[in-house]
Amino acid sequence: MSVRYPRPMLRRCLLIAASAAAALALAACGKKDDAPAGAASAPQAGGAASGAAPLKVAFAYVGPVGDGGWTFAHDNARKKLEQTFGSRIQTSFVEKVPEAADAERVFRDLVQQGNTLVFGTTFGYMAPMLKVAADSPQVRFEHATGYKQAANLRSYDARTYEGAYMAGVVAGAMTKTGTLGVVGSIPIPEVIRNINSFTLGAQSSNPKVTVKVVWVNEWFNPPQETNAAQTLINAGADVLMQNTDSSAVLQTAEKNGKYAFGWDSDMSSYGPKAHLGSAVIDWSPYYIASVQAALDGSWSAGPGKHSWWGVKEGAIDLVSLNAAVPAEVKARVDQVKAGLKDGSFVIWKGPIAGQDGKEVLARDKVADDAFLQNIRFYVKGVEGQVPAGK
Repeated sequence: MSVRYPRPMLRRCLLIAASAAAALALAACGKKDDAPAGAASAPQAGGAASGAAPLKVAFAYVGPVGDGGWTFAHDNARKKLEQTFGSRIQTSFVEKVPEAADAERVFRDLVQQGNTLVFGTTFGYMAPMLKVAADSPQVRFEHATGYKQAANLRSYDARTYEGAYMAGVVAGAMTKTGTLGVVGSIPIPEVIRNINSFTLGAQSSNPKVTVKVVWVNEWFNPPQETNAAQTLINAGADVLMQNTDSSAVLQTAEKNGKYAFGWDSDMSSYGPKAHLGSAVIDWSPYYIASVQAALDGSWSAGPGKHSWWGVKEGAIDLVSLNAAVPAEVKARVDQVKAGLKDGSFVIWKGPIAGQDGKEVLARDKVADDAFLQNIRFYVKGVEGQVPAGK
């Protein structure tokens, strides 16, 4: 389970696309108190039966589509849906929807606009989505990173820790100081799991590495991310990873002549020299499967209807490796990737010790999803303490 926390909603712009026969779209922008707005794309040619109404699919985003990370990845997948299904679907989105009471109004507006498949892309939408779903049984709802389901609402997630582990494999081989740094967002199991997996990957290349963490307590705050990255560099970290949504960490590494990784999306263009690789999420396989099921009538929800996809399903990857990464390290990443895909390699397999040296996973024991979704400790090698109260 992963979690998203609120950011202010500065604007919403909605482009309402007409049917395949129409040639005009209307752009509307409003303030926070207006009807939700975003950008919707007109259906592409081909695919729908003549005269058939397209399936209206809507997305609610917690961040701006231009964040270069989390929301950017979701919106790229939305665009892939349009390419895949053409005029059989009509998509729209609302960006910067806060994880607050206003989210319920946004979801009700999306239902009123005739959308019959609605994706909410952050954990904080869970309560409002459940409420709106109960009042809108004719609509299908999909909740990213959640753990509660309903008769017409199911949940989905990505195994971001797999990307973090592969990044760690590279980081452990590339560090000269033996000190790695992570800019953490919110100290919740998702993020702690990623920090630990990054550490385990790094230790597989260099057992002596240590990892420092600086928390910014937000998902998207470039100035704070910059300050955190600089703090880690000043403390001796020469390779940085982040679990935040902007490119600020990578850009800070570039300015300081250090290395870093992109997160959620390919960030190589933001700091070409510093960029070792990007741990990316590709939401399109899941979104395509979901829309196809809605179109052919096989979509279903209910208790236990949760999907958690990773390398195996094509949802997680480590891409755009720097030319400076040695061939043998790239080969190791490929080996891990292949093992995750066919099930022959498991990241969280004992023996694994906690920060205090006590065993958290016995030898040869494999962590199940319940264990992974409730990690609230650091593994051995991570410095500092997990912030309390999360």
